[in-house]
Amino acid sequence: MNKVVLICCIFWFPAAHAQNRIDSFDLFVLQKLQADRSESQTHAMRIISDANNYVNLAIPAGLFVSGLIDQNKEMRQNALYIVSSTASTAIATFVLKKIFKRPRPFLVHISLTPVYRPEEYSFPSGHTSSSFSTATALSKAYPKWYIIAPSFVWAGTVGYSRMYLGVHNPTDVAAGAALGIGTALGLSFLRP
Repeated sequence: MNKVVLICCIFWFPAAHAQNRIDSFDLFVLQKLQADRSESQTHAMRIISDANNYVNLAIPAGLFVSGLIDQNKEMRQNALYIVSSTASTAIATFVLKKIFKRPRPFLVHISLTPVYRPEEYSFPSGHTSSSFSTATALSKAYPKWYIIAPSFVWAGTVGYSRMYLGVHNPTDVAAGAALGIGTALGLSFLRP
C-alpha cells in the first residue's frame, strides 16, 4: 500500500504544481489586461471579437461566389476546403468544451471583471480556434505573404481580444490556436 501512495505522490505533486503555475500565469495575464483596459480599446476589441464569425463565413463565401462568376473550379474547391476546416474546428471545439468543462476565468477568480459574460465553457477558445483555422486554410490555399500575414494578424488579434475582454484564459487561447491550425493542416488534402 505504501508503494502505491509513494508512486501516486511522485506523479501527482509535479502535475499539481505545474497546474498551479499555469493557473497563476493565466491569472497574472488577465489581471494585467484588465488593469490596462481603456474605453476605446475595449470598444475595438469587442468589434473584432464580434466580427470573427462573419469574417470566417465571408472569406469562403466570397471565394465561392468569385469562383462561380469566374468559372474557377480551384477557387470553389479552396472555398470548400476553408469552410470545411472552420466547420470541423467548430465541432471539435464544441466537443472539447463539453469534455473539459473548464469554467470561464471570471467564474473562478472573482477579482476578474469581464467586459461581458458569455455562457458555456472556456477551454478551448472557439473564436480563436475558428480564426486560426480560417487563417491557416486560407494561407495553405493561397501561400502568398500578403495573404498569410494579414490572416494571422487577424487570428492573433481575435485571440488577444478574447483575453482582453476577460472571457478566456491565455491557455484557452493557445489551445484554440493549436486546434485551429491542426485541423486546417489535417484537412489540407481537400485542397485542389
